[in-house]
Amino acid sequence: MENWRWLDGVIVVLYFVLVAWIGFRFSRRQTSTETYFAAGRSIPHWAMGVSMFATLISSITFIAYPGSSYAGNWSELVPGFMVIGVLVLVGTVLVPFFRHAVGLSAYEYFGQRFGYGARAYSGLAFSAGHFSKMGFVLYLLSLTASSMTGWNIYLVLLITGVVTVLYTVFGGLEAVIWTDVVQGFIMCLGVVVILGFLVYLMPGGIGAAFDLAHAKGKFSLGNPKLNFADKTSIWVMSLYGFFWYLQKYSADQTIVQRYLVAKSDRDALKGVALGALMCLPIWTLFMLIGTLVWCYYQLSGTAFPPELMDKAGKVISDKVFPHFLVTQIPVGLSGLFMAAVFAAGMSTLSSDLNCVSAVGVEDYYRKLRPNASDKRRLFMGKLIVGICGCAAVGIAALIAWKSDRVLSLYYAVSSIISGGLAGMFILAFLSRRANKQGLWVGIITSLIFTAWATLTSGKNKMFGLGDYNFPWAGVMIGVGAHIIVLVVGWIASYGFPAPEPATRSMTLWGWLEKRKTLPPHTK
Repeated sequence: MENWRWLDGVIVVLYFVLVAWIGFRFSRRQTSTETYFAAGRSIPHWAMGVSMFATLISSITFIAYPGSSYAGNWSELVPGFMVIGVLVLVGTVLVPFFRHAVGLSAYEYFGQRFGYGARAYSGLAFSAGHFSKMGFVLYLLSLTASSMTGWNIYLVLLITGVVTVLYTVFGGLEAVIWTDVVQGFIMCLGVVVILGFLVYLMPGGIGAAFDLAHAKGKFSLGNPKLNFADKTSIWVMSLYGFFWYLQKYSADQTIVQRYLVAKSDRDALKGVALGALMCLPIWTLFMLIGTLVWCYYQLSGTAFPPELMDKAGKVISDKVFPHFLVTQIPVGLSGLFMAAVFAAGMSTLSSDLNCVSAVGVEDYYRKLRPNASDKRRLFMGKLIVGICGCAAVGIAALIAWKSDRVLSLYYAVSSIISGGLAGMFILAFLSRRANKQGLWVGIITSLIFTAWATLTSGKNKMFGLGDYNFPWAGVMIGVGAHIIVLVVGWIASYGFPAPEPATRSMTLWGWLEKRKTLPPHTK
């Protein structure tokens, strides 16, 4: 606590006041579900892009990336390169397609292509995956803040959760996007300032640090050999990154919903490109920070306190960067970085809350109450945000109380359910022959595979099957799930009647024909 200075606390408080004000600033405009979930489709492309950037950068990134490069090399950066590859490959097709194919929910498309069952399943898969993430993001944010300030972790997560939930409930997606813009600026400023000060502090200068890091292989992107059991393999991380971002841009409500807020297809494409181009440099800077922190302690010979060590006497890499900020960064700058950490976590949490609410209203409530008024649907949307936000705070508190091992079973279940969405989209979009019966064969096969792989992999596996454990790196589970849904679903479709021509028009080939007939002002 003695290391925490009042000026840093003032900066964090001012940040909270600013984002709360922005949220309530837009509360009067939330009079319909169109405004609440799509911001009236009038957001400038640059704001949309910054919002996507802020959503993709979470508080996990702030700790995990520097911790990963401190402990090893830059292999965790490899998946990030795939975001550019995915956009180059499919961005110009997917963005305008979704803007014309769906109203508010990304999973409307699966309903149009394969029936309501596919829509309900994909919405559940998205919600399960993101709901499990929300509690962990809030916990990690609060843990970082508590370790740096000495504040009570439960108080930090309560205040953070309440402020985030309130501005999301009242301000809708419009407030989420504009707070994302502020939060994105704070994140960039915090990273650049801390990096500059780290360079300034480096014993022997930045040249000595780069020489040492290069000699120890700290800039390596991983093992160039193809080894599916090695998480540091460049090929494994590339495959993981490709399917991860393909799922994000084709079947993730937090991203697809951003496509809908722009004024035109062209503006939406500009925003998506801006968001991706902002992410890669920031991820790289995070990796550089972790490497330079390692160099700093190697060159300075500074000893670590006992609280940074595990039971075996080894340094806990994720704790080193926060420790460096508290002990080496001057008054004000550590407060700026803390505001950036809060910004990263709150932008992810608010986006997830609004998007889970959109899925709840559009994919489930409309089905249960087809005659409900728009005013009633808006009320339900706000209610879902509030309930999910409170649940996320509760999960974060439970993790802090009993450790994340208490929730390992829930996370395993959510991981099993949420797999395969990218494969599901590829099957729906590229195959005219694919039908709902074949899709369900693929989904069930993928669930069986994912359950086996999830429960029998990792250091703390739930079931040990000896030679029958999942043999590859954990990141390959998601890759396998996507491929299984695609391949098995496509093959199985030939055992059932061909789909109706109307559903086949919802493929890439149908979209390319339809696009020729669109009026110029919609493009």
